[in-house]
Amino acid sequence: MTDNHARLHRQPGPLGRTGILRPWSLLAAGALAGGLVGGTYGTLKDPTYTATSYVVAVPTSKSDPASALGFAQAYGRAATQLAVLGDAQTWARVPVPTLRRSVRTVTSPDAPMVAVSATSPRPGLAADMANAVTRALTRHANATKNTTHVELVLFSRAVRPTDPTSASPVVTALVGTSAGGLLGGLALLVRPRRTEDDHLSRPASVPGPASAADVHGQR
Repeated sequence: MTDNHARLHRQPGPLGRTGILRPWSLLAAGALAGGLVGGTYGTLKDPTYTATSYVVAVPTSKSDPASALGFAQAYGRAATQLAVLGDAQTWARVPVPTLRRSVRTVTSPDAPMVAVSATSPRPGLAADMANAVTRALTRHANATKNTTHVELVLFSRAVRPTDPTSASPVVTALVGTSAGGLLGGLALLVRPRRTEDDHLSRPASVPGPASAADVHGQR
C-alpha cells in the first residue's frame, strides 16, 4: 500500500500538463484581440490627408543669410500664433481652433525655409488651410521687412493631396497585435504562479481506519 501511494504521489498534477500551455494561450489571446481591435479601428476611421506649402526667408541688401536663417526660425514659431491664424481663417473658411489643431510648421537649422503642413479628412481643405496660413504668415512678415531687412517669399504652394497620410488597416492591425501581445506578456508577469511542487506539497489523503465489520471479516 505504501508503494502504491508513493507512485500516486509522484504522478504530475493537472499543472504538469497545462502549466506550459496556459501562458502561451494568454499571450496568443492578447495578440489576437489587439490585432482585431487595431484592424477594426483602421477600417472604420476616416483617412486623413496632409498638404504642405513652403516659404523662404530672403535677406535684403541690408541683411545677410545668417539673419534670414534666424528669422525663418522665428516665423516658423509665429505661424501657429493667434495673430496669424486669425487672418488665415478668413481664407481657409474654418475657425481658429480648427487651424490650431490641424496646422504644424517645421523649420530647418541649415536653410531659411518654413514648411507649413495642414491635416484634414478632406484633401482639398488640407491644401486650403496650409495655403491660408502661408499667406497670412507672409503678409505679417513682410509688413516689417523694412525693420527686419528680411523678406518672406512663397517657395511652393500646397496642392491637393491624393494619397492619405493616416495609417492603413494593415498597419493598425500590426500595431494592435504588438500591443495586445505586450499586454498579454505583462499579464503573465503579474499573474500568481502555481508550480507542480505546490501541488505535490499538499498533504496526501490518508485512508480512514477500517470499520469493525471489515476487521472481523478479515479474521
